[in-house]
Amino acid sequence: MLLSLFVLVACSGEAKHFIIHGETMGTTYQVTVLGDPEDKAVLAQEIDQLLLILNDIASTYIEDSELNQFNRAAIGEWHEVSPALYSMFEMALEVAWLSNGAFDITVGPLVNAWGFGPMGRIEKRPNAIAQRELLARVSYQHLELDLARQQVRKKQDIEVDLSAIAKGYAVDELAAWIERRGYENYLVEIGGELRVAGESPRGNDWRVAIESPDASEGVRAAIAVTDIAVATSGDYRNFYEEGGQRYSHTIDPRSGEPVQHDLASVTVLAETAAYADALATAFSVMGTEKTLKLAEQEGIAVYLIHKQGDGFVSKASSAFKPYEESL
Repeated sequence: MLLSLFVLVACSGEAKHFIIHGETMGTTYQVTVLGDPEDKAVLAQEIDQLLLILNDIASTYIEDSELNQFNRAAIGEWHEVSPALYSMFEMALEVAWLSNGAFDITVGPLVNAWGFGPMGRIEKRPNAIAQRELLARVSYQHLELDLARQQVRKKQDIEVDLSAIAKGYAVDELAAWIERRGYENYLVEIGGELRVAGESPRGNDWRVAIESPDASEGVRAAIAVTDIAVATSGDYRNFYEEGGQRYSHTIDPRSGEPVQHDLASVTVLAETAAYADALATAFSVMGTEKTLKLAEQEGIAVYLIHKQGDGFVSKASSAFKPYEESL
């Protein structure tokens, strides 16, 4: 998930507020809260503690994380998991079903094989035999949930990677925590996934800018939002070329191959950041026309930037258009 969103703020005349920032989940985070700056130290400590807990649940890099323990667990047996991990599994399967498998949290081994995973960059097409063997292990249908007992089991040998939903889920958890502390106006952002509520320090809606795939062009569009989550995904800066062929870091879980379409950037607005995060990844796999068709059917607010000739063209679903504004 690329950082393609940023918040537009004024320089003066702002309401009293404070900003907390740091690092988590291999990226950065920033929280802006309207309130007494004297509250900052206490809230910052609470936020860091919550992020540590969530990272210990969903990380693929922490050897003993709850997710990695599940990945090492026995096949065919039901396993008790934390409410947080279960919630991420449940939403991931919902988006997988909605997108007909374009979003799949078991795709990690294929991402690694193509050289884009945590194992490090390998700019070489994987062996065809190995690719077929890995593809046979990749399917969200190999993961089963028990809704009554909130337990999970693997029906086959799979490796779950929540990187396409965990940051969004963490944004939602931070937002819920901030609200429990009595704050009504805030912005929470982790690695480009964000959620806003109430008013910005300027006293109106939060203004979020969408970056152009061509960094030299700066801002492509801006939206005014409140009480909503925003997530962006794109592959225009993460790829390699071999033998004249361009290989995107976005892998289609259904084919095991990098996507070949011209969709460069996807921005999704949704009620929760986790849902927006997962949908942005699914749409990056599906491509422009299939994304717009599904978005219209489901009433999803999505803004797409795809390559056309030497430049880029923008398209938006009907649900997104009310959010657009000119800079």
